[in-house]
Amino acid sequence: MNRTTLDFLKSMFPFSQFSQFSILIVNQTQENFLLFSKYPNVRVINSFEKGLSRSRNLAIKNASKKICLIADDDVIYLPNFDNEIINAFNIISDASIVTFNHQRVGLNIPQKKSKIIFRHSFKSIWNVSSIEIAFRLDHIKNNNIVFNEYFGIGSIFETAEEFLFLRSSIIHKLKIFYNPSVIVSHPKLSSGINEGQNKLLFARAALFYKTKGKLAYLWLLKYLFFLLRNNYISKKECIEKFKIGISGIRKYEQILKTDSKILD
Repeated sequence: MNRTTLDFLKSMFPFSQFSQFSILIVNQTQENFLLFSKYPNVRVINSFEKGLSRSRNLAIKNASKKICLIADDDVIYLPNFDNEIINAFNIISDASIVTFNHQRVGLNIPQKKSKIIFRHSFKSIWNVSSIEIAFRLDHIKNNNIVFNEYFGIGSIFETAEEFLFLRSSIIHKLKIFYNPSVIVSHPKLSSGINEGQNKLLFARAALFYKTKGKLAYLWLLKYLFFLLRNNYISKKECIEKFKIGISGIRKYEQILKTDSKILD
């Protein structure tokens, strides 16, 4: 975002020259902060839109390689990550999407404990980070799978864009598998870590309604109890937090009346 040089790529690929990889950068920026590339393998799209999901969708639309890997500009790839990805798709030839493992920068500890390959379910995709997702481009495009642009950082509901992307893929009968190989390091905690913050509660209530329908109200109460029990919120905050959750549901309902794309 607002990048004007390709220097950040050097940190992402410390073991190799970044220009040897096929890279597509969506640089969400302003007209006076443009990014350009002199490398044939590094393509740049300067976009004046905002929102992580819009950025992801623009990348998918303009991607050209058979297998794509979602990236953030602050990750660090591990040596041989590309071969790990290729091997995973060769081993599971009918996989549309493979999710991998990652670790925190400076910690040689995989974030996910499972050491076996398994097929994802609606339940298991809750724990997937976008930087772990690789997919066959034709499978995604042929099934019109997109990121829901109402969800994700910079959108109205700032959470769960990767979950909804994978959920839509499962609904479309695509096969998603987990591979335990660690391919990347990430320096910071997820945007969803501060469980009690208002914008996250607002977004998750909308997500509950999208996935659970009218049961979302019960899930909201259950979620508030979880927040209270784990000291993310205090007792005196419960009523106000409940109202914030309800406002998230109402906002989702309001958008649904005018734009069916929120169903994606």
